[in-house]
Amino acid sequence: MTILGIDTSTTRGSVALLADGELRLDETFTADRSHSASLFTVLERARGLAEKIDTVAVGLGPGSYAGVRIAISAAIGFQLGLGSRIVGLPSVAALETAERRYCAIGDARRETFYFTRVENGRCTDGPRLVSADELRALLERFGDWPVFAPAPLDAFPRAVVALPLARKLAELAAAGVSIVAEDALEPLYLREPHITTPKAR
Repeated sequence: MTILGIDTSTTRGSVALLADGELRLDETFTADRSHSASLFTVLERARGLAEKIDTVAVGLGPGSYAGVRIAISAAIGFQLGLGSRIVGLPSVAALETAERRYCAIGDARRETFYFTRVENGRCTDGPRLVSADELRALLERFGDWPVFAPAPLDAFPRAVVALPLARKLAELAAAGVSIVAEDALEPLYLREPHITTPKAR
């Protein structure tokens, strides 16, 4: 089975190709305003290394809404063009770490944060939206667990920066672990859309 992993939920994009357990491609790239240009160049290389791509595993975040949508769009292209199965996994379940259990946190804006507890590639709690005080209480409760975030957090200096890896997404998908969506993929939403109505004139 050939599995293509894609993650563009953070400022670092990642693509990996796993064919019958053999890692044929494992590349990361830095995004500026958009992942599009770099991503599709790497995907073209991946496509050249496999006659068939059975499954595309996409990191759904939490993270950059636009970045995740780009990855989902690329996966849909493989689905339509090659008949690939597409699956979505939480990006936080595939962080670049050897730790088997950890807490993943991040800034969710509007004075809120996300919290996830990950054990052996599975999200056993979250991702969910919490206040700063709730997050402090959670991190105190799991005081001996490593804490990772996609960027430094001044309010939580204990958190170490760790980003998702497409290779880990592909490995999780191969094992059938942490798959939260199939076919109809959407970014992991932590809150309802914030809609601002125009002021009356």
